[in-house]
Amino acid sequence: MNFLRGVMGGQSAGPQHTEAETIQKLCDRVASSTLLDDRRNAVRALKSLSKKYRLEVGIQAMEHLIHVLQTDRSDSEIIAYALDTLYNIISNDEEEEVEENSTKQSEDLGSQFTEIFIKQPENVTLLLSLLEEFDFHVRWPGVRLLTSLLKQLGPPVQQIILVSPMGVSRLMDLLADSREIIRNDGVLLLQALTRGNGAIQKIVAFENAFERLLDIITEEGNSDGGIVVEDCLILLQNLLKNNNSNQNFFKEGSYIQRMKPWFEVGDENSGWSAQKVTNLHLMLQLVRVLVSPTNPPGATSSCQKAMFQCGLLQQLCTILMATGIPADILTETINTVSEVIRGCQVNQDYFASVNAPSNPPRPAIVVLLMSMVNERQPFVLRCAVLYCFQCFLYKNQKGQGEIVATLLPSTIDATGNSVSAGQLLCGGLFSTDSLSNWCAAVALAHALQGNATQKEQLLRVQLATSIGNPPVSLLQQCTNILSQGSKIQTRVGLLMLLCTWLSNCPIAVTHFLHNSANVPFLTGQIAENLGEEEQLVQGLCALLLGISIYFNDNSLENYMKEKLKQLIEKRIGKENFIEKLGFISKHELYSRASQKPQPNFPSPEYMIFDHEFTKLVKELEGVITKAIYKSSEEDKKEEEVKKTLEQHDNIVTHYKNMIREQDLQLEELKQQVSTLKCQNEQLQTAVTQQASQIQQHKDQYNLLKVQLGKDNHHQGSHGDGAQVNGIQPEEISRLREEVEELKSQQGLLQSQLAEKDSLIENLKSSQVSAGNEQASAAASSRDSEQVVELKQELTALKSQLNSQSLEMTRLQAENRELLQRAEALAKSAPVEGESENVATAKTTDVEGRLSALLQETKELKNEIKALSEEKTAIKMQLDSSNSTIAILQMEKDKLDIEVTDSKKEQDDLLVLLADQDQKILSLKSKLKILGHPVEEEDESGDQDDDDDETDDGDKDQDI
Repeated sequence: MNFLRGVMGGQSAGPQHTEAETIQKLCDRVASSTLLDDRRNAVRALKSLSKKYRLEVGIQAMEHLIHVLQTDRSDSEIIAYALDTLYNIISNDEEEEVEENSTKQSEDLGSQFTEIFIKQPENVTLLLSLLEEFDFHVRWPGVRLLTSLLKQLGPPVQQIILVSPMGVSRLMDLLADSREIIRNDGVLLLQALTRGNGAIQKIVAFENAFERLLDIITEEGNSDGGIVVEDCLILLQNLLKNNNSNQNFFKEGSYIQRMKPWFEVGDENSGWSAQKVTNLHLMLQLVRVLVSPTNPPGATSSCQKAMFQCGLLQQLCTILMATGIPADILTETINTVSEVIRGCQVNQDYFASVNAPSNPPRPAIVVLLMSMVNERQPFVLRCAVLYCFQCFLYKNQKGQGEIVATLLPSTIDATGNSVSAGQLLCGGLFSTDSLSNWCAAVALAHALQGNATQKEQLLRVQLATSIGNPPVSLLQQCTNILSQGSKIQTRVGLLMLLCTWLSNCPIAVTHFLHNSANVPFLTGQIAENLGEEEQLVQGLCALLLGISIYFNDNSLENYMKEKLKQLIEKRIGKENFIEKLGFISKHELYSRASQKPQPNFPSPEYMIFDHEFTKLVKELEGVITKAIYKSSEEDKKEEEVKKTLEQHDNIVTHYKNMIREQDLQLEELKQQVSTLKCQNEQLQTAVTQQASQIQQHKDQYNLLKVQLGKDNHHQGSHGDGAQVNGIQPEEISRLREEVEELKSQQGLLQSQLAEKDSLIENLKSSQVSAGNEQASAAASSRDSEQVVELKQELTALKSQLNSQSLEMTRLQAENRELLQRAEALAKSAPVEGESENVATAKTTDVEGRLSALLQETKELKNEIKALSEEKTAIKMQLDSSNSTIAILQMEKDKLDIEVTDSKKEQDDLLVLLADQDQKILSLKSKLKILGHPVEEEDESGDQDDDDDETDDGDKDQDI
């Protein structure tokens, strides 16, 4: 410390000169000293001087401090001093200037030092590398310094960080730091980093920023949290505002669902802290960022649906109807609900069903309209309610009809117990408060926007002006108030309502012109030379008169298009009329209102134009100008062209509907074809399984034959024969079960065949009705290919059926041969006592069963013959299947069903043959019990056996 004392010892003599010399000596010490302790002490001394002598330290020491950061990274203490010193030089946060000039000079000084620092991009890269150090005394000053650099010169520093390898990722690690002060300052750093840079915003978002920030907000207590929650919400707004990619990522990541707990408020809503109000205000603004009308319509719509599905809209409506909510939060909540429901039918329907917690319950729309037409309510709240009503009716014809219906005579509550939305609008329209007049007129105009049906329905509305006088129409009452010379705001609102009402509605134009006083009033207003304040009213009167000309259907003889144009030329002059019409778009408040849908005005006197009305003016101004200058002949030609275009449009619409219907029919047929193909594949699989079962039965049959041969060479005892005879019933029952199972399968296949037949008939009828000129050559080629494939499948199935028929013939021949042998064995067997009688009875029973089986075999042959005839018919039908797709599919299905039936019947025959073979074995076993030898190749013995069996039968009869 001796050098520091020597350096600082002479500060009393000449302050400016002494400090400059001291700083110079300290800088020399930092640059030239070889001892780390000396350099550390010098940097610490520079840090202490940097706040008071910012300019001198910045000019002389910045280069040395940067060098320290590069060379002394092993010592965290000197690095911390250097970073703090640079922060004091660059940052303006510590300055407490009183005079404006001093403050401005301080800001300029910070930006100049920042420019010097980032002139070498390596300095920023070096600072990013220092942020990887976990040491608190290095990391925290580094975060503060980089934040200050971004605040001073954001775009160039952002660009350096963007091109730096892993630059943004290093900064994202700050959010995961366990030390809250570093994490919180990291949030501030990311705020400055993401401000106005879409590329960095995307990188930060895909580095899992949403997850981390939402976790921090939850940990801090959501809206009850402190300033950290506010900083996180501001960062989320930076990431999402005007960034469609991040908005989509936020929605797809299901982060909208995590916003719902933010808006859970209790019953006790009094005494909110200022921080909670700020946090909830930012949360509502974040919701509005996701559903802003300036976003792409698809993105906004998907976010609106997600907010309804997760219950966020319901939560916002709960806040809307709650008591004790601060006024600014209530206003922002109304604006948020407005944009969540704007243009989304599902959300609009839900909002229409929300009721206020009153007795009796009232719709939320009615409660809000009561606030809008109440002149004692705050101006911003009334604007928010108007915006909410506009958003509820935006692209919502159902809602428009419900609002207009509350004005019609048939739906008005005669008891007067409840007030409707229509009654509130009429009350506001004719009240003494000009702001209520304007708001009610604009709200009613939105109920008619783009809905010709409701414009015609509103003509039915009748108003009772005073007792004893007949009621007048709403249209007439509006024109009466106009003629009475009310306030400019009231007249502007009524003129906007009338222009919206009459546009694209010839019937309303006819009703308006039917009152003989309306046209003279408009022409008188336009023709007068009034002051600048009245020019806007003149322009709106010109627009209304132009609408009455352009949408005139010439149903009134005195007010036809041509006569009205002649009146304008005579009373006003065409050029003067067009000039007055141009006053609207040239007004200073017109362009402001045309920018955003939300009615955001600093004070009531600025509340002149509505956003949707500016669109209408832009649409009609040009066509009205052309209509004024057109002659009657051009009007007739234009009308003819319009009629021709309408006819053409009707024809095109008709054909479009036909094509749409045919496309639907084709899609249905394609689906049916695909379904039938799947069923065909399933049936083919069933055929394959049946074939495998046939093969298994063949193997069993061959195995039984081998066992029979072995038994013929074996001379068993009586007890052994009795044991074999004991096994025989189990085998017979098993075979019977298999026969029953196969019969059930046969019934199932027959039911499937009936279903296929009905489906084929349906396909025939649908295909005949759907046939038209759109059958293409490609479809024909596909049909022919399918026919060829079906023919090939038919040939294969026929060959398979022939081979199975040969196999059946062979099995029947073997069956007959075995029967002959069994009869021969029965004849040659001796008859002794009761055992012979039992054997004879069993033999007779077996013969009866065999005859029954033979009868069933004959029936099956007849069925096979019938199937063959049906196959021939199917082949004939397949030859003609090239005509339509449905016929082709029908024949294919029939063929598959018949093949399946033939497979099943062959299975039945094999089962019957196996059963017969089992019974032959039973007879041979009985012969062995009787002691008669059985030899398979002894033909003469077989014949003797036949004779013996006959004799045995005679003896049994005698007995």
